[in-house]
Amino acid sequence: MAKLKITYKKSAIGYNENQKRTIKALGLRKLNQTVEHDDTAVIRGMISKVNHLLVVEEVK
Repeated sequence: MAKLKITYKKSAIGYNENQKRTIKALGLRKLNQTVEHDDTAVIRGMISKVNHLLVVEEVK
């Protein structure tokens, strides 16, 4: 299964509380922090909610 490398690039200050919770649920706490997740429909849905705050790369 492919993996996704997700980097937190823009602060969530001033955005909806649901978007802040989504960032936290992805395991991101600090700006420029990077996490890896499996490429699943659930993770893709979370990314699409906050894609303006993230940079996503596919890792093989």
